Amino acid sequence: MQQATASSARGAEREREILDVALALIGEVGYERMSMDSLAARAHASKATLYRRWPGKAELVVEALRSRSCTIPGGNANTGSLRGDLLAWLRDQRDILTGKDGPLLVGLIMAARGDPELASLLREQFGEDKAAAAGALLGRAIARQEIPPNASPGVFTEIAPAMLLMRVILSDQPTDDAFLAHIVDDVLLPTLRASTAEA
Repeated sequence: MQQATASSARGAEREREILDVALALIGEVGYERMSMDSLAARAHASKATLYRRWPGKAELVVEALRSRSCTIPGGNANTGSLRGDLLAWLRDQRDILTGKDGPLLVGLIMAARGDPELASLLREQFGEDKAAAAGALLGRAIARQEIPPNASPGVFTEIAPAMLLMRVILSDQPTDDAFLAHIVDDVLLPTLRASTAEA
């Protein structure tokens, strides 16, 4: 029993090593140029080992992202107000995009535009988490009667990340708390209060 447990632990550790190598390799050469061949060589693993665990590159990369908690959807903080929850959610997103894995995530977002398989897997793996977080955040605000019962979650799950991403990628302006407050006070709160799920 102990031998089986030790073997399982070694297997899990080896898997984490491969996933970390995959993310490091993508950071160096980009998603498009990373191949299972190059990963096998860098990770000192056979291609057969890789394909036994992952059907392809996209599946491997999505699992690597999840293992590193690179794509935290946010929305879990319960500050007692809609404004506070939105600011906490945006800080989570900001910290991820501007952190050490930020360039990797931005690169994968861009790669997904030209890779339907990667885009589909990213939506499948993280869309449910995102929807759950949005639902919880809105549910609390509705219960506090801060927004209408049919307010649309798309207002902040689509608009706010787009604004933040554009700021990170294309602007030399800061993504400080003042910018996040601008998104919340001037865009999200007014729009959520006026929006409906059917819109």
